[in-house]
Amino acid sequence: MTDTVRFEIREGVGLLTLNRPRQLNALNRALVGGIGAVLQDPALADCRALILTGEGNRAFAAGADIAEMSDLSATEAADFAATGQEILLGLETLPIPTIAAVRGFALGGGCELAMCCDFILATPNAVFGQPEVKLGVIPGFGGTQRLIRRVGRQRALELMMTGRNIQSDEALALGLVLGLHDDPVEAAFALVARIAANGPVAVALVKQAVHRTDRLSILDGLAVEAELFGECFATADQKEGMAAFLGKRTPKFTGT
Repeated sequence: MTDTVRFEIREGVGLLTLNRPRQLNALNRALVGGIGAVLQDPALADCRALILTGEGNRAFAAGADIAEMSDLSATEAADFAATGQEILLGLETLPIPTIAAVRGFALGGGCELAMCCDFILATPNAVFGQPEVKLGVIPGFGGTQRLIRRVGRQRALELMMTGRNIQSDEALALGLVLGLHDDPVEAAFALVARIAANGPVAVALVKQAVHRTDRLSILDGLAVEAELFGECFATADQKEGMAAFLGKRTPKFTGT
């Protein structure tokens, strides 16, 4: 953990705050390492969800730290990208729901970080983009892979090849953003509460099913879904959930 990242637990929910407001929370090695440290924090295992946000109202993260990157060699740059990709993949594959609460700019590495979360909630003045080509480089933390999966191949190529930034209303229309809120952190906690009312095991298996089948054929994906559906019936949550439904009462899930 570094002072570039704050991590706290509120109401059983992890809140990770990028804490370089003077640099618009730009992603340098220390900040990326701090995210990685939070993902390894044992306290996270007991959290119902993880919310990511940026300190201040100007930016979630305005990109990578160009001053730190500008003199990297090709080998050093590839290593930096690989390290960032590994940490962001760890975020993407967390078994709990993850939400990016975006205020202001989410550009470059900031957009890539947000796209690793299950959901993106943003303020009406938020701005998204992958403008790396304007610096003579390409996205290095997964943007070329995840933006296509979020908004489709043609639009993703247009955004990455032109370096055009998009306002929150366009991001919402494209499906990059789930919803617009004056306070996206508060909205994220409300979303977590709606998710947490359901069976924790089932919620985790929904996420696992989506991630495990992302690159599979429909037939292979259906086989994985059937396997995980079967696993649900070995849990106490399934028995409680269905008994509660038949008994017309609210279920009391234990996550087992």
